Amino acid sequence: MTYAIIETGGKQVRVEPGRFYDIELLTAQPDEKVTIESVLFVQHDGEVTIGQPLVSGATVEGTVLRHFRGRKVLVYKMKPKKKTRKKRGHRQEITRLFIDSITFNGTVFASEAATPESPIIDETPAQEAETVAE
Repeated sequence: MTYAIIETGGKQVRVEPGRFYDIELLTAQPDEKVTIESVLFVQHDGEVTIGQPLVSGATVEGTVLRHFRGRKVLVYKMKPKKKTRKKRGHRQEITRLFIDSITFNGTVFASEAATPESPIIDETPAQEAETVAE
C-alpha cells in the first residue's frame, strides 16, 4: 500500500491514490489538476522516506472535484450575571480533492487511471430477485 503525508492549509493529511479528501480551500477551479509539492512522508511497499522537513523530489497530483462549505460551527460567548451574550456562526470553505498519483524522483509510485464517476443506479437486481423467487 502506497501513501503520503502532505501539508496543505496548515494541516497534515495522509493521502492515498484513488481516494478523495476534503481540505482547505484551493484557488484551482473544478476539474483542474493540482500538484502538491509539500510532501512530508512517503511510504511505498514497506520502503519509507521521511523528509527533513520535506521529501525532495516527491509530488502528489490531484484533481479538484468541487468546492463547498462545511457544517456550521456555532460560537456562543456568555458572561454570567452581566447580561452579555454573543452568538456567531462560521462555515469553512472546503475543496474536495481526488488524489491521482504519488511520484518520487520521477517514478510514479501509485496512480489511479480512472477518475471517480457518479454511481450508476441499476434496477436489474430487483428484477432478477423476482425471477429467482418464482
